[in-house]
Amino acid sequence: MNIAIKAARNASKIILRATDRLDTVKVSEKDHNDFVTEVDQQSERDIINTIHDAYPDHAIFGEESGKSGKSDYTWIIDPLDGTTNFIHGHPHFCISIGVQFKNIIEHGLIYDPLRQELFTATRGTGAFLNDRRMRVAQRKQFAGAIISSGFGHKSINYIDSYLKILSAILPQAAGTRRSGSAALDFAYVACGRVDGFWTMNSAPWDIAAGSLLVKEAGGIVDDFSGNGNYMHSGNVIAGNSNIYNLISQIIKESKLEK
Repeated sequence: MNIAIKAARNASKIILRATDRLDTVKVSEKDHNDFVTEVDQQSERDIINTIHDAYPDHAIFGEESGKSGKSDYTWIIDPLDGTTNFIHGHPHFCISIGVQFKNIIEHGLIYDPLRQELFTATRGTGAFLNDRRMRVAQRKQFAGAIISSGFGHKSINYIDSYLKILSAILPQAAGTRRSGSAALDFAYVACGRVDGFWTMNSAPWDIAAGSLLVKEAGGIVDDFSGNGNYMHSGNVIAGNSNIYNLISQIIKESKLEK
């Protein structure tokens, strides 16, 4: 965790410097509405260098660089989650780092460089925001709840299902949010800022760290069918047990149970 924190803080300096000169940041499109900047790439290289200085034999699974190395330990990295927000100067993005040991996430870190909020969790020891212990919200019903959702460019084939689920939640909840950063959505569930979160077709680097934060904060994280396959399917529900069950039931009724 100390190395993860060091890596995130070092890389955040690259991101923060770029926020003052967004007009000069080079942006390219990996796919339709899927953007990458030179800042994403520089941040990831810096994170990997910090990791390999301490653990040269550990494997890497980065959003920009892909998979490299072979080890029981794999660092799952999103160097800038919320790139579209970042490009537009919308102040909601973060760095996400998860450490996986033999297919189990052991450590998770999400760092919001603008707010200087450091969310961390180690399996079995709890979740923390800047050294203060986090707990998921305890709301039992949709009434009064804020529910976040994620829907990326790769999920366009599921748009009808997404809208069906959203339209079922909207009249019942106090509010819904789509922030543009799945990692921060998980972190906000973990610290109780939102009551639940669901997303479709997300990547492992969007999920790894945040899923551990929610679990260590007393919440539930699972896929739409409840079989624990969310890292592969990318379909995730997160929240306390009551909110999780309510979202899960709506998704089952929508017939989307992947």
